[in-house]
Amino acid sequence: MVSQLSEAMLDVIADALVEKGYVVLTDLVPAHISQVLLEKVQSTQSHELKAASIGRGAEQQLNPDIRRDRIQWLEEHNEPDAQYLDLMTQLKNGLNRRLFMGLFDYESHYAVYQSGAFYKKHVDALKGSQNRILTTVFFLNPYWKEADCGELIIYDEQDNELERIAPKMGHFVIFLSERFPHEVRPTLAQRNSIAGWFRVSNSVHGF
Repeated sequence: MVSQLSEAMLDVIADALVEKGYVVLTDLVPAHISQVLLEKVQSTQSHELKAASIGRGAEQQLNPDIRRDRIQWLEEHNEPDAQYLDLMTQLKNGLNRRLFMGLFDYESHYAVYQSGAFYKKHVDALKGSQNRILTTVFFLNPYWKEADCGELIIYDEQDNELERIAPKMGHFVIFLSERFPHEVRPTLAQRNSIAGWFRVSNSVHGF
């Protein structure tokens, strides 16, 4: 059975993006999908994850002083990836209907932060590049404690802290990629998430 995002949920997300540019949700992804995604992460062997890089294209490089997570890209032909990607397609279509954003495709990867790992403050898209338009983060940590740290911190364009989000199981964050610097604070326990980006197919969008 394919899970469906409700029109009411899509309205909430669209309104939040217009009003403040980001939203934190606790019930976007059904629990049964969250569970199978968690099980996949837990069963993934360390050699199947690769060190995450920074930059894109020819400028891509490893820099453990900036970023220390390990990743594995989601694939449409694999389960349970396909269930999550189907929800993201529904989200893309719902936002395009409401906000005329011209979102075209979506890329995402599992991100595993071992104890001590972090990702320093950065922005997911350069101003005006219109490559990545919306960033999503979905957390897969069922027994997270405050003492485990590893929060996602979202800043405004003047570097003021807007939101400090504990990476608790089922929490889903979406924000405008160009607008919000953010970081992952050093974690004291293994921290699992899925990071993703909606992109446009050309340089014009209507949001």
